[in-house]
Amino acid sequence: MPRVAAIDCGTNSIRLLVAELMPNHDGTWFVRDLHREMRIVRLGQGVDATGQLAPEAIERTRQALAAYTIAARRKGVERVRMVATSATRDASNREDFFRMTEQTLGVRAEVISGEVEARLSFTGAVADQDPDDGPFLVVDVGGGSTELVLGEWDGREAKILAAKSVDVGCVRITERVLRSDPPTADEIAAGRQFAREVLTETFDAVDVTRARRWIGVAGTVTTLSGVAQGLPRYDRDQIHQSTVTHAELERVTRDLLAQDHATRAENPVIHEGRVDVIGGGALVVHTIGEMLAERGGPVDLHVSEHDILDGIALSLAD
Repeated sequence: MPRVAAIDCGTNSIRLLVAELMPNHDGTWFVRDLHREMRIVRLGQGVDATGQLAPEAIERTRQALAAYTIAARRKGVERVRMVATSATRDASNREDFFRMTEQTLGVRAEVISGEVEARLSFTGAVADQDPDDGPFLVVDVGGGSTELVLGEWDGREAKILAAKSVDVGCVRITERVLRSDPPTADEIAAGRQFAREVLTETFDAVDVTRARRWIGVAGTVTTLSGVAQGLPRYDRDQIHQSTVTHAELERVTRDLLAQDHATRAENPVIHEGRVDVIGGGALVVHTIGEMLAERGGPVDLHVSEHDILDGIALSLAD
């Protein structure tokens, strides 16, 4: 079976999936994990303020990518695809980043369109869902942007009904608004207002009333699930396909925003690179939950460990 490497480089983290593509009886493919890895590189450090990728952020990303390249070669990978999202789209010196990826990995990173990103994220998230539970609303809260994708899944192919990405994420909202440790009541109120104002554009573009299930993907959401469950460590098996109720999401968000950096760092579920931004991420996710409730959408958050990485891997079957 073909072995592939999928790399997703976002504003806060860079992630690797090495997998075998396995055939289903109907001619479609599914992903069999061989290796998953995530590193916090904070590529989007300061981009919101300066409009440029910081040289030290590019170097952190290069080091992570060099390690991923070695891991992929050791696993006998035949095909590689790397996707870069929000931070690189915003940066005036993005060509420095692309040259680095080509020199390090051997292939040039792609800045994909919003339409392609939506399809990859949605396909990865719903591939192991029961089609009868749809239509699905897939929400990806990243470091610099948040995406909502509404679609249907028939077990073989995704049909995207609507999608919208906007510039609010855990890093962006933290750097812009939540500057104190812990954030003040005024900062939290300003953060909620900022998130709501930006997300309104997304909700106006995506009819969430058509969704029967809300699925959250990526590191912010999966971390919130682990915190809500009180896990003794980050456990993918316990987090994948878990459910965070609206009340649990409100409690976790309130608790994280009330804690200082040292207290959050003691939680074994929270990766050290997320400690300073998980409160901001929780605020964005909770705001989405509130807006879903107000607009008649699903309010309980179903959490998936499968996301755009799985979609990228499946795209290499073509």
